[in-house]
Amino acid sequence: MAKIYWAGQSCFQIEVSNSRDHSAEIVIDPFDESIGLKLPNLSADILLVTHQHYDHNNIKDVKGTPFVIQGPGEYEVKEVFIQGIPSFHDDKDGKERGQNTIYVIEAEEMRFCHLGDLGQKQLTDEQLEKIDGVDVLMIPVGGEYTIDSSTAQKVISQIEPKIIIPMHYNLPKLKMKLDDVSKFLKTMGKNSVVAQDKFTVKTSTLPKDGMEIVVLQP
Repeated sequence: MAKIYWAGQSCFQIEVSNSRDHSAEIVIDPFDESIGLKLPNLSADILLVTHQHYDHNNIKDVKGTPFVIQGPGEYEVKEVFIQGIPSFHDDKDGKERGQNTIYVIEAEEMRFCHLGDLGQKQLTDEQLEKIDGVDVLMIPVGGEYTIDSSTAQKVISQIEPKIIIPMHYNLPKLKMKLDDVSKFLKTMGKNSVVAQDKFTVKTSTLPKDGMEIVVLQP
């Protein structure tokens, strides 16, 4: 089972456990509060950073003594398998905003993918091969610094996840000007989705057909 919390921007905490004898806390992309949002109390066994921008790499404010991963490679920590996949923060091969790491996380017989600040208009065949079989996809949709809602729709059709969690979009108090999540929902043909405080998922509750969009509130 996994419990997924969103803190805003691209920051997630994922708690995985098999309810018997194993658990691990994963934090992804903690932000500096200078962006206008308040970072909740986070603790981690594993901490993932997709790239070195201040709204993604606030490692010092995460409690615990996490195993920190800040780039491509393959890792195994506390029965969690992680693959960091190189990608670009823009659609010009990194010339404008540099590199970004996509993370695929395997735990409790599920595959989670966090795209970080993806800026590519589409994923390459090599990236897709490594991402294949994703159950839960965390994808930026706010445009400006990352892909926008229409590009996100194309990337989603490449990946074909079972569950989509949008991230990196406009929020009250956020000092960056990004698109609202409503624009993404409209692009995906959804009038509205009721936001949840957390999302709990296990293999038995994954959609059998089609895709489900989950909107989280920080």
